[in-house]
Amino acid sequence: MSVDGLPMVVPAPGLPARVRIHEVGARDGLQNEKTAVPTAVKAEFIRRLAGAGLTTIEATSFVHPKWVPQLADADELFPLVSDLPGAALPVLVPNRRGLDRALALGAERVAVFASATESFAKANLNRTLDESLAVFEPVVRQAKDQGVHVRGYVSMCFGDPWEGPVPPHQVARVCTALRDMGCDELSLGDTIGVATAGQVRELLGLLNERGVPTEVIGVHFHDTYGQALANTLAALQHGVTTVDASAGGLGGCPYAKSATGNLATEDLVWMLRGLGIETGVDLGRLTATSVWMAEQLGRPSPSRTVRALSHKDQ
Repeated sequence: MSVDGLPMVVPAPGLPARVRIHEVGARDGLQNEKTAVPTAVKAEFIRRLAGAGLTTIEATSFVHPKWVPQLADADELFPLVSDLPGAALPVLVPNRRGLDRALALGAERVAVFASATESFAKANLNRTLDESLAVFEPVVRQAKDQGVHVRGYVSMCFGDPWEGPVPPHQVARVCTALRDMGCDELSLGDTIGVATAGQVRELLGLLNERGVPTEVIGVHFHDTYGQALANTLAALQHGVTTVDASAGGLGGCPYAKSATGNLATEDLVWMLRGLGIETGVDLGRLTATSVWMAEQLGRPSPSRTVRALSHKDQ
């Protein structure tokens, strides 16, 4: 799948030279699928993503199968991909039981999943916001004691389907709490895709004021209103160098009905390539991977770049 020298590379001042893409397609992208995806297909998906040059690929979640049936095969899947050379494979752990399962399989990077709002904490975790943070504290501590890298996801950073706009100071409180626990990295989630570039700049500035350095921040945008790339660019202009994306634009959130797909990794790579920002990703191989995965799921990819590039080769 060639791009014939496109997009034309025109660097812009004030942007990072390189961005690390935190690929979430195999976990966040597939978790909402109604039909079970075979474990072998998931493993092949992860291998192909690594073959396309992605170096951080979120593999699965060690959550109870009752809550996310699609990821019930975590214990079977992880050993199939854990020896991939050059690829970090973080996994989601909701509690100490999940962490124990992940550690037993040799996981070296884990993530906990917090909320910036009370409503989503109740819907997603069945706890108050403070209760959920209290659950995560021993998980993070145990992981750090084992030398494991910990990422803290924060959902509903810009808007909540029950509460509406989310005050930035509310997000900052959760972020600082996760940092105080020992989280190495934070991912700011626009779970229902309502953020705008101004909100992104405001929140990043406030986090810096509250002592959270830009280098530990990643961004996770959904494209519900078509703003994901604009919001990503605003984050890059602030100095953020970690961006979450999902191959083919797969995914949403099972506990937020207004959430649509994640930012497509191909769309992100196309923009970054045009800005002269390195990612290490082979766009042709990545696009081929997403076309293959779409075939496994029985529907076309929602990624505009995947559609454009695959159409060119027909």
